[in-house]
Amino acid sequence: MVPLADGATHSNDSDPRPIPISGFQELIRRMYLEKDLARGVDGTFMWFMEEVGELASALRNGSQEERLGEFADVLAWLTTMANVVGIDLTEAVARKYGSGCPGCNQFVCVCADQEKP
Repeated sequence: MVPLADGATHSNDSDPRPIPISGFQELIRRMYLEKDLARGVDGTFMWFMEEVGELASALRNGSQEERLGEFADVLAWLTTMANVVGIDLTEAVARKYGSGCPGCNQFVCVCADQEKP
């Protein structure tokens, strides 16, 4: 069962529903944590980088369906790394972006184009 934003759960069916960040992190934790901990952060990071490369390729030459899959894979491996090192992604996102852009503190960024973000 997959935890959903409204607190409900659902099984793998043909009509997937949105999964909140916390629910996705828990889903990945339940599915893979033992393997992820055995692989460690260095091995997990290498898998993450491989998926980023596959995403880059899909962005250049892939179909929308391929891009969809690669974005999901990158998010899954990022989530895996967070689990391995004990980072709660919901907390991380809230702290970094919950008050707006980290550069200008606005919810619609007004940072100069040459600045990051």
